[in-house]
Order: sequence, then structure tokens, then C-alpha cells
Amino acid sequence: MTNIQRIQSFFKEVYVELKKVTWLSRGEVVRYTLIVLVITIVVAGFLGGLDYLFSTLIKQFVIK
Repeated sequence: MTNIQRIQSFFKEVYVELKKVTWLSRGEVVRYTLIVLVITIVVAGFLGGLDYLFSTLIKQFVIK
């Protein structure tokens, strides 16, 4: 089997496997994307708040 035949065989198998995949609907993709973005923003805000709190405490008590 030559390299070109192997490549052709690979892409044929990929095509067959992709036909078996259950794809999400557009609405599901949008909903899950929004969920991830909201959670990311909330966690970033929480960690930013902790960073601000700890840096303020360090400035007041350690670095006088």
C-alpha cells in the first residue's frame, strides 16, 4: 500500500466516523458557550477580589 493510498484510506475512515457523531444543535452550543463565559467571568471576579483583598492586607500589615 502506497502512502497516497494510506492517506486516502485514512480520510475515508475519518468521514465514516464523523457521520456517526451526534452533533449538538446550534441552540445547545450557544447555551453552553454562554454558561462557560458566565462561569469564567464569575470566577475571574472572585479571584480578582481575593487578590485585591490579600494585597491590601499585605500592604497594611506587612509593608507598613
